[in-house]
Amino acid sequence: MLPPTFFLYVFLFCSLLLHCLAGDTLTRNSPIRDSRGETLVSNGEKFELGFFTPNGSTERRYVGIWYYKSSPRTVVWVANRDNPLLDHSGVFSVDENGNLEILDGRGRSFWSINLEKPSSMNRIAKLMDTGNLVVSDEDDEKHLTGILWQSFENPTETFLPGMKLDEDMALISWKSYDDPASGNFSFQLDREANQFVIWKRSIRYWRSGISDNGLSSRSEMPSAISYFLSNFTSTSVRNDSVPYITSSLYTNTRMVMSFAGQIQYLQLNTEKTWSVIWAQPRTRCSLYNACGNFGSCNSNNEVVCKCLPGFQPVSPEYWNSGDNSRGCTRRSPLCSNSATSDTFLSLKMMKVVNPDAQFKANSEVECKMECLNNCQCEAFSYEEAETTKGGEPESATCWIWTDDLRDIQEEYDGGRDLHVRVSVSDIESAATTCGTCGTNMIPYPLSTGPKCGDPAYLNFYCNLSSGQLNFKARGDTYRVTKINPGMHSFVIQTETADSCKSIKSNGNLLQLNQSSPFHVIRFCNVDLGNISSTISFTGGDEVEIGWDPPPEPTCFSSSDCKYWPNSSCSARIDGKKLCLCNAKFKWDGLKLKCTEAGHYSEKKDRSSIGKIPLSLIIAVALISLIALAVLSSTIVFICLQRRRMPKLRENKGIFPRNLGLHFNGSERLVKDLIDSDRFNEDETKAIDVPCFDLESLLAATDNFSNVNKLGQGGFGPVYKATFPGGEKIAVKRLSSGSGQGLEEFKNEVVLIAKLQHRNLVRLLGYCVEGDEKMLLYEYMPNKSLDSFLFDRKLCVSLDWEMRYNIIIGIARGLLYLHQDSRLRIIHRDLKSSNILLDEEMNPKISDFGLARIFGGNETAANTNRVVGTYGYIAPEYALDGLFSFKSDVFSFGVVVLEIVSGKRNTGCYHPEQSLSLLGHAWNLWKEDKAMELLDQTLSKTCNTDEFVRCVNVGLLSVQEDPSDRPTVSNILFMLGSETPTLPDPKQPAFVFRRCPSSRASSSSKPDTVSNNGLTVTLEDGR
Repeated sequence: MLPPTFFLYVFLFCSLLLHCLAGDTLTRNSPIRDSRGETLVSNGEKFELGFFTPNGSTERRYVGIWYYKSSPRTVVWVANRDNPLLDHSGVFSVDENGNLEILDGRGRSFWSINLEKPSSMNRIAKLMDTGNLVVSDEDDEKHLTGILWQSFENPTETFLPGMKLDEDMALISWKSYDDPASGNFSFQLDREANQFVIWKRSIRYWRSGISDNGLSSRSEMPSAISYFLSNFTSTSVRNDSVPYITSSLYTNTRMVMSFAGQIQYLQLNTEKTWSVIWAQPRTRCSLYNACGNFGSCNSNNEVVCKCLPGFQPVSPEYWNSGDNSRGCTRRSPLCSNSATSDTFLSLKMMKVVNPDAQFKANSEVECKMECLNNCQCEAFSYEEAETTKGGEPESATCWIWTDDLRDIQEEYDGGRDLHVRVSVSDIESAATTCGTCGTNMIPYPLSTGPKCGDPAYLNFYCNLSSGQLNFKARGDTYRVTKINPGMHSFVIQTETADSCKSIKSNGNLLQLNQSSPFHVIRFCNVDLGNISSTISFTGGDEVEIGWDPPPEPTCFSSSDCKYWPNSSCSARIDGKKLCLCNAKFKWDGLKLKCTEAGHYSEKKDRSSIGKIPLSLIIAVALISLIALAVLSSTIVFICLQRRRMPKLRENKGIFPRNLGLHFNGSERLVKDLIDSDRFNEDETKAIDVPCFDLESLLAATDNFSNVNKLGQGGFGPVYKATFPGGEKIAVKRLSSGSGQGLEEFKNEVVLIAKLQHRNLVRLLGYCVEGDEKMLLYEYMPNKSLDSFLFDRKLCVSLDWEMRYNIIIGIARGLLYLHQDSRLRIIHRDLKSSNILLDEEMNPKISDFGLARIFGGNETAANTNRVVGTYGYIAPEYALDGLFSFKSDVFSFGVVVLEIVSGKRNTGCYHPEQSLSLLGHAWNLWKEDKAMELLDQTLSKTCNTDEFVRCVNVGLLSVQEDPSDRPTVSNILFMLGSETPTLPDPKQPAFVFRRCPSSRASSSSKPDTVSNNGLTVTLEDGR
């Protein structure tokens, strides 16, 4: 009998042999085969090359290079990115002509390089410790003769140390996080402009800018990163506008052009996870020319784009829909009469495209006159002279722009004063307006001083040093972000976050009493309708305020009324002098002028009737009689139909076909449709979204092939459908084996069609054909939040700012469901996997299959069928079948803690104590160690105050007693509040858990728990 040590030696020998076989060199006689799991490993075990399947995808196989033993696998290069193999028969080898080639089992080529055939030397491919795959010729003495081809010169989306980015090279993003195919974004050097550029297909998406002129278009990229991209050949100059990156950070670093459109610089930290050190673009205004020509961008505003004063949208239809790419155009041309017909907008702290010319000027006046005397001059900027080290002043500089102004940003840190040329008539009305303040034009009657506007509207102040317009109310000041003269409204921004229910809260109060000409129209994206104008709030959202039409203008002499035709300066009974309209005229506060009085117009109309031909009068009378007869017949027919309708309902047992006509205004009818035990084709008449035919969906999904499968839930599978025009949508297909599928389907198709909010997924259509029932949604390329949070590779894409915005977005969507939609709705299945992310990583709540409608006065309900997802369901719902809006708040709290920690609530933490994530967070909070809950990938970007506030809100939301949990409106207030103290949370529910079964079951069969005669169906996360 062989001793046990013999088997140990055999095992060690085989392991060593396998390691030796996994060499770093590929030759014609030693290919690597996918079926055998063969790979190349660099000599120092830094990188590995082989066949792989991307994150979560099915069956698609690629040849790539990744960090050796990285978990999850971090891929840095893909050979056949646009042509994957569909099985494991692939072979990667050097062919007979000396070229690298990928073949399948049938000998078909999926990728190759094109090199000349070697004469006599042996051609090899070697994987280097830098991650570079190098093809060379080897002589008889095993010496390499030079590099013929290398992956470093043919990158995909990743840039590694040792590469050099030149004008002939581009980093092209993946199509999505699980699809390496060439995506929409590319990053490359624009040598002509001496800057780096991100392209979105053929459109310039972002540019780094240059810093050679010191103007406001300085580089957005740290010079140390430029140094890295040049393979350490350029001169590194410190840029104080961005954090300086030391040479030590070049170790274990890489740059990635992400599929979301960001160029990211990442470093491997001590936790062996990748942290984002720097990334661009970070805001909407970071995008190149985000608001188009002559459009100004301000990322501090809710609506970031607006036209400069004196300009108007090129296409109002596109502009109002949110597409600002077409920009703005002048209302009047320059130099229409003479130089004196033009003036300048004085704008502070502005960023703009590089100037077209510059010269030395002795004064700002000289610079201004140079621009006025040139009809092509669009704007100028004057830079004061600086004193040299020798004490002698340098010459001042005048910058001139002759092309349309692009890439304009307001309130830009380090920005310069910019003077934009406009026609006097476009910004200086004769009606005693207050002109402009920064990028805001101040219309009458709004007033910034006693010499303009109406004194009753003197609530505005223009800060000349910053160009910022402010609104004053009861001693408090708020910045004005937008004025809409046509709607008689303006938008202000509060300092801290706010919610719609904080109207009664204390703090900094905005109070508009009944005598004020101003009234609040909306805040928190809510139309307040006829709400009282005496309100108070402490907010961070933008608030829209309207103003009442002004009375007749005040005057002191007849000359003051020259701007108001058909009026004269007269004293009222109370002695106050006004520009009162003359006889036969009356004041119109909306049009701001005296218009002809009604009786005069009527008299004029009556006098003109006699001039109408008699034949025309007779014809009109006959047509009127015919129309009256048709209308009477229609009314009689409708009355008869209504009498027959009850019998039809009893006989057919289905909903009337005209249900859709009454759907919008009747909550009862919506409930009736959902509660019915059938879903006939007749009932689809009630749905306000398009109906698709099954044949078109079969074609768009390739007969629901697995290649197009996006995921699987309790409802059924979800597929990606691509229509002939290239449009992609997500198709949710009802599974025939789903016991709750029919009810879920009816919930979603009826409810989501009535819900419209930027943080809710949008229903595009449905299909009801035979046994098939499907829902069509907008396609979310980034899939769900959980796919990022709990993936060690993808989680680095979510920096703190992005995660915080996701939390706020979810809360806003939930507030809409609970309070602001026409149908008050409880979601009942809020979880990370039901939060979808669009192309810009904006969160959208999805999956309304378990949602319930609440009446206007309802706050809670009971059910004998409790459904939800393990780890997210509220305790009172799971145990007693009671659900309310606070049930959703509990689920929200769990999601918040998952977002900030990067951990699943279904995991087990501190096994010796059997703690859930809620218990783990609670213990850290009690010990004043909340920062230990932070996801380590956020260590570089985290805002400590916001993080602690999120943990506090998360723990408040998961308290055991529903009455202790805050409402969603209060949550929004707390998240945005700068108040240092928030309420202390009590111990949450579900602190402990059974660690041996901490992971959610992968089976599709739900766990069923019986309690007090109730059936609790806890669905696994999907």
